[in-house]
Amino acid sequence: MRIPAHTVCTAIRDDIVSGVFGPGGRLTEEVLARRYGVSRVPVREALRTLESEGFVTTRRHAGACVAEPTEQEAADLLELRMLLEPLAAARAARRRSEAHLKVLRGLVRLGQERARRGQGEDLRSLGGWFHETLAQASGSPGLISLLTQMRHKVAWMYVVEAPVRPVESWAEHGAIVDAVARGDAERARALTALHADRAAGAHRIRVRTLQPAVNTASGPL
Repeated sequence: MRIPAHTVCTAIRDDIVSGVFGPGGRLTEEVLARRYGVSRVPVREALRTLESEGFVTTRRHAGACVAEPTEQEAADLLELRMLLEPLAAARAARRRSEAHLKVLRGLVRLGQERARRGQGEDLRSLGGWFHETLAQASGSPGLISLLTQMRHKVAWMYVVEAPVRPVESWAEHGAIVDAVARGDAERARALTALHADRAAGAHRIRVRTLQPAVNTASGPL
């Protein structure tokens, strides 16, 4: 049975994000096809998709390689996500369905319960699921796609520390859901922006895997 290219794309992306393939490493079609048990055709298609997403770059005489993001690119990515997540929350307040609200409220209950009990091991995945559902509730395919791609890239470029005050963090999630449920787009936007700004402090760049930004205006040392 032919495995579709998007499945191969997901597998390669996951391996890049987890560090199986490090920045600058070559990605040969033959090796990847053997690793995932597929032909080279879906691998070729997957690499084109990953190049468009910024995970892969093509080098002369080397072919496809894992991209080597700079520290500035990492900082720009986090800043852009902090701008788009509040937009998604505002749109969710206008377009969310009852199904979205049910999932969001359930996640908040689970998150608050685990935060109170000090069960931090589940909070990161619950937080990711929360923000993914909030984006889905925006009803904007383009915005959902961008935020999904950014979530993968942030996981690749950053180590995210656990919140210092997880109970307060999940109280913020709950307030966002309340605003979305009431259809209060501006409050949902403002609360999400504040939450994103506080959460940004928990992100630490994976310094060993990122290149410093190059100042092309300066001459050789």
